[in-house]
Amino acid sequence: MAYQGFTQEYLGIPAVTRAYTTACVLTTAAVQLEFITPFQLYFNPDLIFRKFQIWRLITNFLFFGPLGFSFFFNMIFLYRYCRMLEEGSFRGRTADFVFMFLFGGFLMTLFGLFASLFFLGQAFTIMLVYVWSRRNPYIRMNFFGLLNFQAPFLPWVLMGFSLLLGNSIIIDLLGIAVGHIYYFLEDVFPNQPGGKKLLLTPGFLKLVFDTPEEDPNYNPLPEDQPANQPAADQDQNQQQQPPPQ
Repeated sequence: MAYQGFTQEYLGIPAVTRAYTTACVLTTAAVQLEFITPFQLYFNPDLIFRKFQIWRLITNFLFFGPLGFSFFFNMIFLYRYCRMLEEGSFRGRTADFVFMFLFGGFLMTLFGLFASLFFLGQAFTIMLVYVWSRRNPYIRMNFFGLLNFQAPFLPWVLMGFSLLLGNSIIIDLLGIAVGHIYYFLEDVFPNQPGGKKLLLTPGFLKLVFDTPEEDPNYNPLPEDQPANQPAADQDQNQQQQPPPQ
């Protein structure tokens, strides 16, 4: 029963959130069990372009450090705000959500080419938090029972908390910057006088991730209708069919 309950709960997580958080947990577990090392995962432009170790473009977003407070802290925020975005403003728009992942990852990778940043997962989490906070500006937040503030201040509170822990805030600033670029191009600029939507989700993503809408005018053939359909409905459908020419 416990296994079935866990499986049901796991499968109830939205697809993109489930895939990304699972990949992060499995990557950390593989490092912890010494199947792989962080040296095989970190972002290194020379190894990517000269040795063709293309996987580093993805794996640097999946590793959040060894098991510990920092890992669980990042996983909680990643899971929570990724899921709230996917179930909230991106509900029914999985392709647009995947495109936001690709857009944010692309900008962070470009920045990583010019800075000594080895893992970008934390910046990606901050980007998700930033986009969610700007789309929910009136929600009141409580941080460990110490601070009360509105949602748009959450990324800055997290950056301050990271600073108190002695971590570099470059990663947090990168996540905020990329999140703001996406938010401005997606939510602000199209609503300005003379503005237009610049971030257009490619059609192949919509084909892969979005289920096509059913045509309300589609009338199935009699042999395709369910066997238990009421006779009155079947007669009505037959009456709607045009007479043979």
